[in-house]
Amino acid sequence: MSSARPGNPVPGGSAAAGAGPRTSSLFLALTLVQAVLLGLCLLHAGLAGEAARPAVARRAATVKALGLTDLCLFTDASYTRHLALADVHAPLQEHPLCLEHFPAGSLAGPPEALGR
Repeated sequence: MSSARPGNPVPGGSAAAGAGPRTSSLFLALTLVQAVLLGLCLLHAGLAGEAARPAVARRAATVKALGLTDLCLFTDASYTRHLALADVHAPLQEHPLCLEHFPAGSLAGPPEALGR
């Protein structure tokens, strides 16, 4: 007589009828679906980039013709608007231990020149 009870799978045998697919099979199927979706996203990005090249070139010509400055990333403080034009000591205008009161100041790191 077998040591397995009714309703319990036998070690090394098949699972009970109606138990469904194995967890590893579901994981593999989900991973394959996500890999296909990632490939489709990359394909779409490549095709959309090629289609947008003329528009990007027109915008670049407009920026050059108008002499526009850097992209304005934040609207809070003057030292976060144009990071390329910011003074090194602008965030510390009150005193060196002054707390940052603009949220954008915590998102924009110090200039790379300070690390040298």
